[in-house]
Amino acid sequence: MGLHLRCRAPGTDDAFALVLPKVSTEAMSLYLEHFARSLPPNVHAVLVLDQAGWHLANDEIPDNLTLVHLPPYSPELNPVERVWLYLRERWLSHRLFADTTAIIEACCEAWNCLCAEPGRLASLTDYPYLRKVKIY
Repeated sequence: MGLHLRCRAPGTDDAFALVLPKVSTEAMSLYLEHFARSLPPNVHAVLVLDQAGWHLANDEIPDNLTLVHLPPYSPELNPVERVWLYLRERWLSHRLFADTTAIIEACCEAWNCLCAEPGRLASLTDYPYLRKVKIY
């Protein structure tokens, strides 16, 4: 089961997510394809990723995306880690789910609740090192 999410512009509430039944290179390819299509024309996005196996083994990267892999064992540099922590603490931990469908529904509900909190995603993903990135 995987909730694939990225903040399109760190430090903002502009985000994109897909809830998929598993994490795999195939799921990552699907995510990248949908994320790339969600971007406006002539926009190129850089995704910051950890070195999970399904992030590294992907050969199908859309032309309007660049993947930047963080050094090993550096979750503190990945904005999505704080998002995951927030989702788990508020909506996903200490619960029993009847089946995969219930897990997927809970993840969707958690994501929608997070997105309904103005400024929350922005505060979770506002990393000083990302603010230094020049956008051309």
